[in-house]
Amino acid sequence: MTNASRPKRQTGVARRRASLTLAAVALLAALAPAWAAPETKPYDDRLLRLAELMGAIHYLRELCSANDGQLWRERMGELLDAEGTSALRRAKLSRVFNQGYRSYSRTYLSCTPSAQSTITKFITEGAQLSDGLVKSAP
Repeated sequence: MTNASRPKRQTGVARRRASLTLAAVALLAALAPAWAAPETKPYDDRLLRLAELMGAIHYLRELCSANDGQLWRERMGELLDAEGTSALRRAKLSRVFNQGYRSYSRTYLSCTPSAQSTITKFITEGAQLSDGLVKSAP
């Protein structure tokens, strides 16, 4: 048998390194389901859009002196209570609500007919999304 065909013996350091590597792989495999399977629902796209609309409506209604106070923020709180079953899920919903608010705060600096039209459009779309979500609930 030639040197090239003989299996090489692992040194103690190499064996420990291989054992540590296998242990790390086993640990990652055990943790993978928690990382790979974030809490998602089949209706999340619609739910995120609804949260975004609520943020935009909150800003625009305030801008147009609707005297709603915190109504739309409170409704968002109710949505978070119902659907924010994990910290990550709550963060996603809050993020899109805030994006909707900030986006329209950059677009509209005063209440214009366009802003009022956008409010009506968004309330209609939000109502349709809400109805669809309720009807698709188990």
